[in-house]
Amino acid sequence: MNWKAIVTLIVLTSLFLSGCMYPSEKLAENQIPYTDQIAAVQQAVNSFKEENGGILPIKTRDAETPIYQKYPIEFKKLAPKYIAEPPGNAFESGGIFQYVLVDVETNPTVKLLDLRMADTIRDINIRIKSNGYPPYKEKIADNVYTIDFNELGYKQEPYAISPYSNQNLPLIVTTNAEVYVDYRQDLFQELKKTDEKVIPGEDIRNILVKDSMFVPAYSLPYTVDSKTKEPVFLKQ
Repeated sequence: MNWKAIVTLIVLTSLFLSGCMYPSEKLAENQIPYTDQIAAVQQAVNSFKEENGGILPIKTRDAETPIYQKYPIEFKKLAPKYIAEPPGNAFESGGIFQYVLVDVETNPTVKLLDLRMADTIRDINIRIKSNGYPPYKEKIADNVYTIDFNELGYKQEPYAISPYSNQNLPLIVTTNAEVYVDYRQDLFQELKKTDEKVIPGEDIRNILVKDSMFVPAYSLPYTVDSKTKEPVFLKQ
């Protein structure tokens, strides 16, 4: 092999390796939640609100939208005046997180919603639609069931990864054929640690949100059992 061929091979190899390395680096950047990025977005939201008479930079959502998905941040309203561009881990930049607001009435606070859960739920919904109906398995609460994933063609049961504990969380379905993530494991662990007073009949999901960067996306409301004090689904 002459020297020109060797040089060409080295250049092509270098280009190939750099092409392989860049996506993995970019992927890591897009999948990591950074507190400084959340802080930067929070500052931008605060400035926008102050300069716009209390209006928040959020997308319009239907009144029936679940509370933790109801107030996604509209980065087009923030960039470039209040923030140079959306963070690298934001959906708008190709990341896996949607930046949302909680406590919009009293203290608008920036949190993250992990969109990988949405992909899993979307695939289940497609299979349910193809199946014609949800394959209910075991009843775990009024109108809430586990799913017979074998009937939907899964070889392994899908799950969602908890943003709080990194545990594998089960996916459940309601009698309205709506698929949700079951956060009872996380809530049980948090209830053992928190000093916050929890009242049976009230939604307790805020104990997950309070000291975390994340919201419990695609979740049903939960409360505590009046006797056992363990997390249970809140009757609607």
